[in-house]
Amino acid sequence: MFNRFYPDEDVASAYDIPYDALYKEGVRGVIFDVDNTLVPHDAPADERAKNLFSHLRALGMDTCLLSNNKEPRVAAFAEAVGGSNYIYKGGKPGVKNYKKAMELMGTGLQSTIFVGDQLFTDVYGAKRTGIKSFLVKPINPREEIQIVLKRYPEALILFFYRRDKKRRQYDKRKK
Repeated sequence: MFNRFYPDEDVASAYDIPYDALYKEGVRGVIFDVDNTLVPHDAPADERAKNLFSHLRALGMDTCLLSNNKEPRVAAFAEAVGGSNYIYKGGKPGVKNYKKAMELMGTGLQSTIFVGDQLFTDVYGAKRTGIKSFLVKPINPREEIQIVLKRYPEALILFFYRRDKKRRQYDKRKK
């Protein structure tokens, strides 16, 4: 029932994802949410974010920021990390701008991943599009009220996701 909201992977941070291994598997584009995924809400790009985008470019990966935020916020962040593609007022979880991000990067469903901190916008939109999704823990617990309210049902879904994940791992070991 909740499977449509389950991420393909969940990791502590966008900075813990094994991008080098993903590149070897054929991933050539990464779509990122910005706020609370890469930096706290409305924070500028920090050195860690700049280094990550530099590393991804060195690997041969392209990037696109997909945010529901306004253009001044997203454009400034994109410029600060070295000139990433970006889409503002992205309409997540709508599929249209996930596809547009892939067009901007010249990638397809199999060669693109999405990284975000919210189930109902980020992960659900990526799943609807057919892109592998990585859910990361929010960087900062201070959030806007509409996001705080979404975190309660997200916690319930994550409970079932992690329970199902443990069951699958247990079943795999039994075989």
